Amino acid sequence: MATHLQAAGAPSPTIVFETLNAFQRTEALRAAIELDLFRFIGKGPGDAASLAQSCSASERGIRILCDFLTINGLLIKQDDRYRHTPSSAMFLDPASPACLSSITRFVCSPALTEPYTHLADIVRHGQAPGEGTVAPDNPIWVDFAHAMAPMMAPLSAPLAAMVLEGRSGPMQVLDIAVGHGLFGIAIAKQAPQAHVVAVDWAAVLEVAKSNAHQAGVADRYRTLAGSAFTVDFGGPYEIVLITNFLHHFDLATCVELLKKVHNATKPGGRVAVLEFVPNEDRISPPVAAAFSLAMLASTPSGDAYTFSELETMLHAAGFANVTQRPVPMGPHTVVMGSA
Repeated sequence: MATHLQAAGAPSPTIVFETLNAFQRTEALRAAIELDLFRFIGKGPGDAASLAQSCSASERGIRILCDFLTINGLLIKQDDRYRHTPSSAMFLDPASPACLSSITRFVCSPALTEPYTHLADIVRHGQAPGEGTVAPDNPIWVDFAHAMAPMMAPLSAPLAAMVLEGRSGPMQVLDIAVGHGLFGIAIAKQAPQAHVVAVDWAAVLEVAKSNAHQAGVADRYRTLAGSAFTVDFGGPYEIVLITNFLHHFDLATCVELLKKVHNATKPGGRVAVLEFVPNEDRISPPVAAAFSLAMLASTPSGDAYTFSELETMLHAAGFANVTQRPVPMGPHTVVMGSA
């Protein structure tokens, strides 16, 4: 895959060609998931004829698609048979408990992809038209809650362990913009005396409540429907989670929310902000830094914030002792502060 590191090498048109055709990789993977190809690859025998029959597709189409996926590192081809790579076996075969195929429902949704067809106009104006994905009660967040849970699940337990470090016993936990709810649920599972209050739009909270029930913590899981900016948080809380939320808004709006959070946090309580946090150069690490473009395309004023920016926000809201730690199993960083 082309990266900014290639810019220092000899001139080559390859990076231009590959970037202009990068959409082919997206659509090939999405087609393979739609055809359930990775399930049948896992079952074998993996030749184009048998895969075509299993997928109800043409042999020519399957051969070309599988070759393309092999070229791009998602399959292995040997003696005209295709098999999984370690990554496709874990993350794309529906037989795997870590399968991420469901995320295509969200990351490839028209609401997220359509803005890129007029990205030049967005760049000219410096923002997405209208309210973008942050419009009140946007149904896309129900899709997010359903589709993205498998991707976020591996992060939830490590994040909960970091947030709970040094804390035990009875506690009230506020989980803001919960989506799937897995982060607050992980805290409830690791801290048997923790009670979680979840904030999000009503339809999204139905997904979180279902996940809390499946996790066996529904009796310690309460919901507050509405906007995080206007709903009464109650409290005070020992721990407040703000996961994958601040990046949707400008600095001043983030500080406004964080001040409200500070008012709902016990003295000595902890706020934990989960974000894609780029380095100060804003071009590394690649996944976190590139997230800024997604915010440009889908929100009026969102961004991927550096640690220094998040630290400034938290200090402005009254939080102290701000630290950052990478979260295992993903490109995220948790930034924590004390009230």
